[in-house]
Amino acid sequence: MSTTSRLLTVTRHSAARWQVTIDAPPLNLVTPELVSELHALVATLESDHQVQVVVFDSANEAFFVSHFDLGRAAEFPVLDDGRPMWTDMVLRLAKASAVSIASIRGRTRGGGDEFALACDLRYASRERAVFQQPEVGVGILPGGGASERLPRLIGRDRALEAILTSEDYDADTAERYGWVTRALPDADLDGFVDNLAQRLARFDGQALGAAKAQVGLNTLPDDHELYAAYDAYFASLGWPGFHDRAARLGAEAAIHGADVELRLGHYLGLL
Repeated sequence: MSTTSRLLTVTRHSAARWQVTIDAPPLNLVTPELVSELHALVATLESDHQVQVVVFDSANEAFFVSHFDLGRAAEFPVLDDGRPMWTDMVLRLAKASAVSIASIRGRTRGGGDEFALACDLRYASRERAVFQQPEVGVGILPGGGASERLPRLIGRDRALEAILTSEDYDADTAERYGWVTRALPDADLDGFVDNLAQRLARFDGQALGAAKAQVGLNTLPDDHELYAAYDAYFASLGWPGFHDRAARLGAEAAIHGADVELRLGHYLGLL
């Protein structure tokens, strides 16, 4: 059974196994609407105690989930108490009892990469997956969890390399660093992830959730770290360097069109 909202299609293969396909053309940007839909989805996952595994994939083979739509940063939703909905969503996803799997094809950048990092397991197409944290290259700070999660996964020096250089990373490098769980040939990705999800859906849900929580005790960042990072990101949007670099990147996009998004790391290095 499938249900479709504006940007997400949820396929319930069984009560225990869900697949969520993100479809926000043309770039799968992280927009206010996508944040709201993902937040509602995570709330549903938390309330449905039958679901044991959820796979996130993309309808767009060129983009898994791209970066924040910075032109709409002021519109990003907040909770009633003023906390950013994005941060609440990724924190709750990482702590939910259901095991979350990112099946990654295409570019996975900025907020999109931070969403993937919030998932429990990440499997990447060797030929098609690309990873990047572009914020410093644009003149701002990461705010969605990369500064907190990447060092725990790949170490301080490699996290600094990725964040400071704003370079694109291929799936083989990401696997070697520990950025993703495993890189697979593109032709094998769907079958591997599907078989894994089916296997987990056959296990005992209480045991899965408890084991995930036990591992999380020593591996997940504290909530306050991610909220502080979002505040720092939002403040950095007012830095003069960001406005200068954003204008120059816009000029490159006016000349080169979609190639700027496809090869963002390259163009950031030219600014």
